Amino acid sequence: MLASTLRAARRAASLTLGAAALAALAACGAGTTSAAPGRISLLLTDAPGDMQQAVVTISEIDLMGSSGKVVLMNTPVTTDLLTLANNTAQLVQDAVVPAGSYTQLRFVITGGYVAVDDGQGGTAYYASSPDYAGLPPGVTAAGRLQMPSYAQSGLKVNLPGGSVDVNGGQKIVLVDFNVAQSFGQQAGNSGMWVMHPVVKATDFETTGSVTVQLTLADTVTLPTVHDTAVTLGDFDAVLTAGDGTTRTLPLTDAGNGTFSAQFLYVAPGDYTVDLTAPSAVTFTTDPTRPAPVSVSSSGSATVSFTLTSATSSTP
Repeated sequence: MLASTLRAARRAASLTLGAAALAALAACGAGTTSAAPGRISLLLTDAPGDMQQAVVTISEIDLMGSSGKVVLMNTPVTTDLLTLANNTAQLVQDAVVPAGSYTQLRFVITGGYVAVDDGQGGTAYYASSPDYAGLPPGVTAAGRLQMPSYAQSGLKVNLPGGSVDVNGGQKIVLVDFNVAQSFGQQAGNSGMWVMHPVVKATDFETTGSVTVQLTLADTVTLPTVHDTAVTLGDFDAVLTAGDGTTRTLPLTDAGNGTFSAQFLYVAPGDYTVDLTAPSAVTFTTDPTRPAPVSVSSSGSATVSFTLTSATSSTP
């Protein structure tokens, strides 16, 4: 029965959009500029619900802001929102976007259907068009699912706080898509269901960054290995997560005798930072390696080493 179907569909489904792979060190890339591009990953998930099916085809996802429209995805994805309970579907992975301020996500939804109790123990399907490709084989729609302008102007979702700044980090945006409130039967006897999405961005989080610096103490002279003079540019920085996962970056000349490396897209947590030297070079630093470092959401941490000794076991 329609009334029981609507009562059963009160639980909200969630559409989660993550601007970052959730593994702490999954993303790669580094930079030292003040306006570095960021990376966006979109993950789709859903809370449990009792509507039989709520299927949509998302053909494009855009990020709107000061840099204009940035297309995050334009390969159509068809998914049943209600099959994603306790699971996720990745829509976008590590999309690089220009630095800037962004205000909206825009979803171009080009089709869909809902499946509901027909009141006689069976299922009735309402589709955006009779030949919607997402319908199960052999199914004939009992009526129409109206989706006003979402295939043209798109479904617009305002980002938390009015805007989100992208500058070298990952972004995680949680967007709540309330399925129970977003699909309803039109009053009267039209036999039509209408999609009027109730969508709200509810959370925002950024990853952080770790900058590793190395300078040479005034009393230290770097050794020569196989007739080649060692430089600070021959050292690497190593960032290690609590699970033992590591990322390694070369040190580059930052000027004024300092060599540095910057790890971007670092999930909040506790890490250690170490340095590696060319083969046959033994060295010490202040502070002692490895050095602990903590990364907060949207935070930037810096670990500065001074090379206090360096020797080579080869001529």
